[in-house]
Amino acid sequence: MTQPVGFIGLGTMGEPMVATLRRAGVAVLGFDIRPEVAQRLAAETGMEAADSAGAVFARCREVITMVPTSAHLEQLLFGEGGAAPSAAPGTLLIDMSSGEPSATRSIGERLATQGVAMVDAPVSGNVVRARKGDLAIMLGGTDADCDRATAVLQPMARAIFRTGALGSGQAMKALNNLASAAGFWIASEVLAIGRKAGLEPSVMLDVLNASTGANNSTQNKFKPFVLSGSYQGNFLLPLMVKDLGIAAGLARETGSDAPMAAQVLALWQQALQALGPTADHTEVARLVAERSHTQLH
Repeated sequence: MTQPVGFIGLGTMGEPMVATLRRAGVAVLGFDIRPEVAQRLAAETGMEAADSAGAVFARCREVITMVPTSAHLEQLLFGEGGAAPSAAPGTLLIDMSSGEPSATRSIGERLATQGVAMVDAPVSGNVVRARKGDLAIMLGGTDADCDRATAVLQPMARAIFRTGALGSGQAMKALNNLASAAGFWIASEVLAIGRKAGLEPSVMLDVLNASTGANNSTQNKFKPFVLSGSYQGNFLLPLMVKDLGIAAGLARETGSDAPMAAQVLALWQQALQALGPTADHTEVARLVAERSHTQLH
Protein backbone atom coordinates (compact mmCIF):
# COMPACT_ATOMS: atom_id res chain seq x y z
CA MET A 1 0.00 0.00 0.00
CA THR A 2 1.33 3.42 -0.97
CA GLN A 3 2.32 5.56 1.98
CA PRO A 4 0.25 8.75 2.01
CA VAL A 5 1.52 12.30 1.86
CA GLY A 6 0.52 14.21 4.97
CA PHE A 7 -1.25 17.55 4.60
CA ILE A 8 -1.95 19.78 7.62
CA GLY A 9 -4.02 22.93 7.10
CA LEU A 10 -7.06 22.54 4.83
CA GLY A 11 -8.03 26.18 4.52
CA THR A 12 -8.56 28.45 1.54
CA MET A 13 -5.47 27.20 -0.31
CA GLY A 14 -4.92 23.86 1.40
CA GLU A 15 -8.29 22.48 0.33
CA PRO A 16 -7.82 22.92 -3.45
CA MET A 17 -4.21 21.78 -3.19
CA VAL A 18 -5.30 18.51 -1.60
CA ALA A 19 -7.95 18.09 -4.31
CA THR A 20 -5.26 18.55 -6.95
CA LEU A 21 -3.02 15.95 -5.32
CA ARG A 22 -5.90 13.49 -5.19
CA ARG A 23 -6.72 14.01 -8.89
CA ALA A 24 -3.10 13.15 -9.59
CA GLY A 25 -3.58 9.86 -7.75
CA VAL A 26 -1.62 10.84 -4.64
CA ALA A 27 -2.81 9.25 -1.38
CA VAL A 28 -3.28 12.00 1.21
CA LEU A 29 -3.73 11.87 4.97
CA GLY A 30 -5.09 15.29 5.94
CA PHE A 31 -5.76 17.18 9.15
CA ASP A 32 -7.37 20.48 10.01
CA ILE A 33 -8.24 21.96 13.40
CA ARG A 34 -11.84 22.00 12.12
CA PRO A 35 -12.74 18.30 11.92
CA GLU A 36 -15.80 18.97 9.77
CA VAL A 37 -13.59 20.50 7.07
CA ALA A 38 -11.36 17.43 6.95
CA GLN A 39 -14.35 15.09 6.88
CA ARG A 40 -16.00 17.00 4.06
CA LEU A 41 -12.82 17.05 2.01
CA ALA A 42 -12.37 13.33 2.64
CA ALA A 43 -15.88 12.68 1.32
CA GLU A 44 -15.30 14.87 -1.73
CA THR A 45 -11.81 13.73 -2.73
CA GLY A 46 -11.11 10.35 -1.13
CA MET A 47 -8.49 11.88 1.15
CA GLU A 48 -8.18 10.12 4.50
CA ALA A 49 -8.92 12.36 7.48
CA ALA A 50 -6.64 12.18 10.53
CA ASP A 51 -7.77 13.02 14.04
CA SER A 52 -4.61 14.97 14.95
CA ALA A 53 -1.50 16.53 13.46
CA GLY A 54 0.57 14.03 15.43
CA ALA A 55 -1.24 11.18 13.69
CA VAL A 56 -0.21 12.64 10.34
CA PHE A 57 3.45 12.80 11.34
CA ALA A 58 3.31 9.31 12.81
CA ARG A 59 2.20 7.76 9.51
CA CYS A 60 3.71 9.94 6.79
CA ARG A 61 7.30 10.41 5.75
CA GLU A 62 6.51 13.57 3.75
CA VAL A 63 4.26 16.09 5.48
CA ILE A 64 3.02 19.36 3.96
CA THR A 65 1.96 22.19 6.26
CA MET A 66 -0.15 25.14 5.09
CA VAL A 67 -0.83 27.32 8.14
CA PRO A 68 -1.19 31.10 8.56
CA THR A 69 2.11 32.06 10.20
CA SER A 70 5.41 30.74 11.54
CA ALA A 71 3.99 31.09 15.05
CA HIS A 72 1.15 28.73 14.12
CA LEU A 73 3.64 26.20 12.76
CA GLU A 74 5.85 26.42 15.84
CA GLN A 75 2.83 25.85 18.08
CA LEU A 76 1.66 22.93 15.94
CA LEU A 77 5.07 21.27 16.17
CA PHE A 78 6.40 22.17 19.61
CA GLY A 79 3.48 23.51 21.64
CA GLU A 80 1.50 21.54 24.19
CA GLY A 81 0.62 18.22 22.55
CA GLY A 82 2.78 19.22 19.57
CA ALA A 83 3.22 16.96 16.57
CA ALA A 84 7.02 16.99 16.24
CA PRO A 85 7.67 14.12 18.70
CA SER A 86 5.50 11.88 16.51
CA ALA A 87 7.77 12.33 13.48
CA ALA A 88 10.15 9.49 12.75
CA PRO A 89 13.75 10.17 11.74
CA GLY A 90 13.90 10.63 7.99
CA THR A 91 10.62 12.52 7.80
CA LEU A 92 10.56 15.56 5.52
CA LEU A 93 8.47 18.60 6.49
CA ILE A 94 7.43 20.68 3.48
CA ASP A 95 6.20 24.00 4.87
CA MET A 96 4.13 25.80 2.25
CA SER A 97 3.10 28.61 4.61
CA SER A 98 4.19 32.20 4.04
CA GLY A 99 6.39 32.31 7.11
CA GLU A 100 9.29 34.31 8.44
CA PRO A 101 12.65 33.06 7.09
CA SER A 102 14.48 33.41 10.42
CA ALA A 103 11.73 31.53 12.27
CA THR A 104 11.77 28.81 9.63
CA ARG A 105 15.51 28.35 10.00
CA SER A 106 15.07 28.05 13.76
CA ILE A 107 12.32 25.45 13.35
CA GLY A 108 14.48 23.55 10.89
CA GLU A 109 17.34 23.46 13.39
CA ARG A 110 15.07 22.07 16.12
CA LEU A 111 13.67 19.39 13.82
CA ALA A 112 17.15 18.39 12.68
CA THR A 113 18.02 17.32 16.22
CA GLN A 114 15.52 14.47 15.86
CA GLY A 115 16.54 13.59 12.31
CA VAL A 116 13.64 15.40 10.58
CA ALA A 117 14.43 17.47 7.48
CA MET A 118 12.63 20.62 6.38
CA VAL A 119 12.14 22.70 3.25
CA ASP A 120 10.10 25.85 2.79
CA ALA A 121 7.87 25.95 -0.28
CA PRO A 122 5.52 28.96 -0.28
CA VAL A 123 3.33 29.52 -3.31
CA SER A 124 2.24 32.30 -5.59
CA GLY A 125 -1.20 31.89 -7.13
CA ASN A 126 -4.82 32.04 -6.12
CA VAL A 127 -7.46 29.40 -5.41
CA VAL A 128 -8.25 28.98 -9.10
CA ARG A 129 -4.63 28.23 -9.89
CA ALA A 130 -4.41 25.88 -6.92
CA ARG A 131 -7.36 23.91 -8.30
CA LYS A 132 -5.64 23.68 -11.68
CA GLY A 133 -2.27 22.61 -10.31
CA ASP A 134 -0.86 25.85 -11.72
CA LEU A 135 0.98 27.32 -8.72
CA ALA A 136 4.42 28.87 -8.73
CA ILE A 137 6.38 27.35 -5.84
CA MET A 138 9.52 28.85 -4.30
CA LEU A 139 11.57 26.04 -2.76
CA GLY A 140 14.31 26.47 -0.17
CA GLY A 141 16.46 23.78 1.41
CA THR A 142 19.32 21.39 0.68
CA ASP A 143 19.56 19.88 -2.79
CA ALA A 144 18.68 16.42 -1.52
CA ASP A 145 15.66 17.64 0.43
CA CYS A 146 14.49 19.77 -2.49
CA ASP A 147 14.78 16.80 -4.85
CA ARG A 148 12.57 14.80 -2.52
CA ALA A 149 10.09 17.64 -2.06
CA THR A 150 9.84 18.30 -5.80
CA ALA A 151 8.44 14.82 -6.41
CA VAL A 152 5.65 15.59 -3.91
CA LEU A 153 4.97 19.14 -5.10
CA GLN A 154 5.00 18.56 -8.85
CA PRO A 155 1.26 17.85 -9.29
CA MET A 156 0.41 21.24 -7.76
CA ALA A 157 2.94 23.33 -9.68
CA ARG A 158 3.26 25.13 -12.96
CA ALA A 159 6.83 25.95 -11.96
CA ILE A 160 9.09 25.14 -9.02
CA PHE A 161 11.94 27.60 -8.42
CA ARG A 162 14.86 26.56 -6.24
CA THR A 163 15.75 29.69 -4.34
CA GLY A 164 18.59 28.54 -2.07
CA ALA A 165 18.90 27.53 1.56
CA LEU A 166 16.06 26.92 4.01
CA GLY A 167 14.03 30.12 4.43
CA SER A 168 14.93 31.52 1.03
CA GLY A 169 11.62 30.51 -0.51
CA GLN A 170 9.73 32.49 2.11
CA ALA A 171 12.04 35.47 1.60
CA MET A 172 11.27 35.36 -2.11
CA LYS A 173 7.53 35.04 -1.46
CA ALA A 174 7.52 38.12 0.78
CA LEU A 175 9.49 40.13 -1.77
CA ASN A 176 7.15 39.00 -4.54
CA ASN A 177 4.18 40.20 -2.51
CA LEU A 178 5.92 43.50 -1.85
CA ALA A 179 6.16 44.06 -5.60
CA SER A 180 2.58 42.86 -6.06
CA ALA A 181 1.19 45.11 -3.31
CA ALA A 182 3.01 48.15 -4.66
CA GLY A 183 1.64 47.45 -8.12
CA PHE A 184 -1.91 47.00 -6.87
CA TRP A 185 -1.89 50.21 -4.86
CA ILE A 186 -0.46 52.42 -7.60
CA ALA A 187 -2.86 50.94 -10.15
CA SER A 188 -5.73 51.76 -7.77
CA GLU A 189 -4.56 55.36 -7.58
CA VAL A 190 -4.17 55.54 -11.36
CA LEU A 191 -7.71 54.28 -11.91
CA ALA A 192 -9.15 56.66 -9.31
CA ILE A 193 -7.37 59.65 -10.85
CA GLY A 194 -8.45 58.63 -14.33
CA ARG A 195 -12.06 58.11 -13.27
CA LYS A 196 -12.20 61.64 -11.89
CA ALA A 197 -10.64 62.91 -15.11
CA GLY A 198 -13.46 61.32 -17.11
CA LEU A 199 -11.83 58.06 -18.17
CA GLU A 200 -13.60 54.72 -17.93
CA PRO A 201 -11.75 52.22 -15.68
CA SER A 202 -12.28 49.31 -18.09
CA VAL A 203 -10.80 51.31 -20.97
CA MET A 204 -7.91 52.42 -18.79
CA LEU A 205 -7.12 48.81 -17.94
CA ASP A 206 -7.17 47.83 -21.61
CA VAL A 207 -4.70 50.63 -22.36
CA LEU A 208 -2.46 49.81 -19.39
CA ASN A 209 -2.38 46.13 -20.30
CA ALA A 210 -1.31 46.96 -23.85
CA SER A 211 1.27 49.44 -22.60
CA THR A 212 4.17 49.80 -20.21
CA GLY A 213 1.91 50.38 -17.19
CA ALA A 214 0.72 46.76 -17.06
CA ASN A 215 1.29 44.59 -14.00
CA ASN A 216 -0.20 41.40 -12.61
CA SER A 217 -2.95 43.31 -10.84
CA THR A 218 -4.06 45.25 -13.91
CA GLN A 219 -4.03 42.03 -15.91
CA ASN A 220 -5.61 39.60 -13.47
CA LYS A 221 -7.32 41.36 -10.55
CA PHE A 222 -9.04 44.62 -11.38
CA LYS A 223 -11.66 43.48 -13.87
CA PRO A 224 -12.79 40.28 -12.09
CA PHE A 225 -12.52 41.51 -8.50
CA VAL A 226 -12.72 45.32 -8.46
CA LEU A 227 -14.68 46.55 -11.48
CA SER A 228 -17.15 43.71 -10.86
CA GLY A 229 -17.62 44.89 -7.28
CA SER A 230 -17.06 41.37 -5.94
CA TYR A 231 -13.75 42.00 -4.11
CA GLN A 232 -13.21 38.25 -3.89
CA GLY A 233 -9.52 37.86 -4.60
CA ASN A 234 -9.30 35.03 -2.03
CA PHE A 235 -6.37 36.57 -0.17
CA LEU A 236 -7.16 38.32 3.08
CA LEU A 237 -5.79 41.78 3.74
CA PRO A 238 -4.08 40.78 7.03
CA LEU A 239 -2.08 38.12 5.16
CA MET A 240 -0.82 40.67 2.67
CA VAL A 241 0.18 42.99 5.49
CA LYS A 242 1.96 40.10 7.22
CA ASP A 243 4.00 39.38 4.08
CA LEU A 244 4.84 43.06 3.65
CA GLY A 245 6.07 43.11 7.25
CA ILE A 246 8.33 40.15 6.49
CA ALA A 247 9.71 41.95 3.42
CA ALA A 248 10.34 45.11 5.44
CA GLY A 249 12.07 43.01 8.06
CA LEU A 250 14.36 41.56 5.40
CA ALA A 251 15.25 45.08 4.33
CA ARG A 252 16.20 45.97 7.92
CA GLU A 253 18.14 42.74 8.48
CA THR A 254 20.17 43.23 5.31
CA GLY A 255 20.75 46.95 5.80
CA SER A 256 19.00 47.73 2.52
CA ASP A 257 17.89 51.26 1.67
CA ALA A 258 14.23 50.59 0.85
CA PRO A 259 12.06 53.69 1.42
CA MET A 260 9.39 52.49 -1.01
CA ALA A 261 9.06 49.20 0.86
CA ALA A 262 8.48 51.09 4.10
CA GLN A 263 5.89 53.32 2.45
CA VAL A 264 4.03 50.39 0.89
CA LEU A 265 3.88 48.64 4.26
CA ALA A 266 2.59 51.80 5.95
CA LEU A 267 -0.15 52.29 3.34
CA TRP A 268 -1.37 48.71 3.61
CA GLN A 269 -1.28 48.86 7.40
CA GLN A 270 -3.49 51.95 7.24
CA ALA A 271 -5.84 50.09 4.89
CA LEU A 272 -6.04 47.17 7.32
CA GLN A 273 -6.94 49.55 10.13
CA ALA A 274 -9.66 51.11 7.96
CA LEU A 275 -11.12 47.95 6.42
CA GLY A 276 -10.66 45.40 9.19
CA PRO A 277 -9.22 41.88 9.37
CA THR A 278 -11.94 40.16 7.32
CA ALA A 279 -11.40 42.31 4.22
CA ASP A 280 -10.04 40.85 1.01
CA HIS A 281 -6.87 42.57 -0.18
CA THR A 282 -8.62 43.79 -3.35
CA GLU A 283 -10.89 46.02 -1.21
CA VAL A 284 -7.92 48.37 -0.99
CA ALA A 285 -8.94 49.64 -4.45
CA ARG A 286 -12.35 50.63 -3.12
CA LEU A 287 -10.73 52.44 -0.20
CA VAL A 288 -8.35 54.35 -2.48
CA ALA A 289 -11.23 55.37 -4.75
CA GLU A 290 -13.44 56.45 -1.83
CA ARG A 291 -10.68 58.64 -0.45
CA SER A 292 -10.67 60.39 -3.82
CA HIS A 293 -14.47 60.66 -3.67
CA THR A 294 -15.07 58.34 -6.60
CA GLN A 295 -15.74 54.67 -7.30
CA LEU A 296 -14.41 52.15 -9.78
CA HIS A 297 -17.53 50.04 -10.40
